[in-house]
Amino acid sequence: MIARLDYDRLVRDALAEDAPYGDPFGASFTAQGRAIFLSRGEGVFCGGAVGAEAFRQLSPDLAVRFVEEGSRIGRDEQVGEVSGPMWALLRGERVALNFIQRMTGISTLTARYVEIVRPFGTRILDTRKTTPLLRALEKYAVRTGGGVNHRNSLSDGVLVKENGIRAAGGIVPAIAAARQAVHHLCRVEVEVETLTEAAEAAAAGADGLLLDNMSPERVREAVVRYGGQIFLEASGGITLDNLEAYARTGIPNIAVGALTHSAPAFDISFEVVS
Repeated sequence: MIARLDYDRLVRDALAEDAPYGDPFGASFTAQGRAIFLSRGEGVFCGGAVGAEAFRQLSPDLAVRFVEEGSRIGRDEQVGEVSGPMWALLRGERVALNFIQRMTGISTLTARYVEIVRPFGTRILDTRKTTPLLRALEKYAVRTGGGVNHRNSLSDGVLVKENGIRAAGGIVPAIAAARQAVHHLCRVEVEVETLTEAAEAAAAGADGLLLDNMSPERVREAVVRYGGQIFLEASGGITLDNLEAYARTGIPNIAVGALTHSAPAFDISFEVVS
């Protein structure tokens, strides 16, 4: 589920952006109307509540319905409908589609990753590589597609990445600085690019290791050394083409930035039918 608080203001701002001074053409229609949403491909539907909000903020007289979140949808399948004042249908069309197409694109791509790793018990995680101000919606879409959210923000946990290591002067001082900066319940994870760095971070007391841009062979070795002892995840250069090879290593978590930064918008059309 997603809370209305996460999208109420976003929808309001999107409507203002799309028609800052109103819609003079659409406003000329005073009759009632009905429109449907049609899927133009196969995917996993997401964003109905956000799309519905775009219409409801325009007129309380609109009736909006979408298929259940996470539903598998097929080509030319009706996934929603809206009825009420025609001017509101035309005004809300683009904003509703922008949110729904973006979110369904993410959930659909995530589901493809999840399906590949399911036999191996691997979890697919997202990252902070999200569209500015849309993180809550995009991470919700990842969950809808079967993925798992990584930290939502820098406030949620420490992941010491390459630049943080450089700023601190090395892995060991970086972990020490992190321990001093956060409370005792906060996990400290370190991004490492080699098994030597992994050993250094583990010896320094890291709670987790992000194996960055390592080959499947190196990831498998890290799983043998540290599996079950500390949190492990692999990331970097992992695509649908090589995903299974990484899942077969036994790595419990794979983080994929492409889920949010590269998911294509899912093709959904909006058609007035009466």
